[in-house]
Amino acid sequence: MTDWLFPPAATPSLPIAGSAARYPVRRILCVGQNYAAHAREMGHERAEPFFFSKPADAVVADAADPVFPVATENLHHEVELVCAVGQDGSIIGWAVGCDLTRRDLQAAAKEKGRPWDAAKGFDQSAPCGALTLGVLPDPAASIALTVNGEIRQAGRLDDMVWSPDEILAKARRLWDVRAGDLIFTGTPEGVGPLRPSDKVQAHVGGLVPLTFTMRPR
Repeated sequence: MTDWLFPPAATPSLPIAGSAARYPVRRILCVGQNYAAHAREMGHERAEPFFFSKPADAVVADAADPVFPVATENLHHEVELVCAVGQDGSIIGWAVGCDLTRRDLQAAAKEKGRPWDAAKGFDQSAPCGALTLGVLPDPAASIALTVNGEIRQAGRLDDMVWSPDEILAKARRLWDVRAGDLIFTGTPEGVGPLRPSDKVQAHVGGLVPLTFTMRPR
């Protein structure tokens, strides 16, 4: 029996639609600028998608409400299709996620050529809905996000520059992709600010919707 200095943290996990089982999260990989229109709104006319990451414990699951983060005055929403990797290394399920971003910290990091960790990988920065196992219901499904009932983001999954299968293949060139890895596949145009008490609803056609409220800190 291992004599721990202190008890290990619980493994982050996602619920699985229609099942009592849970999906244990090993790590979170994210794709940036995977929708051309979003790349343009961020000032990149012909951007190539790229990877960054969030820690596994950034996941906010089970309809919990994330706390509005410290150290930012410009928190942004980014609705995303999330892929879940299974034991055979393939994509076994899908969920709706939201990449919360401290945009002011990201802008400062970009200006100085520094990493984005504080802008992207902070506590509770990855709200995620329940996982739907199996094939993606519709590769051309809509993806959308509303804030307090107002539509902010709306697009289609087939607007992605890299498809989910291409994302997985590219990720394998960089990492030993394993079961428990989540991949956030990028966001369509329309990203914008969130305020404390804002109610967010995110949808991808055929998947369990994601709903949360930003709790004041």
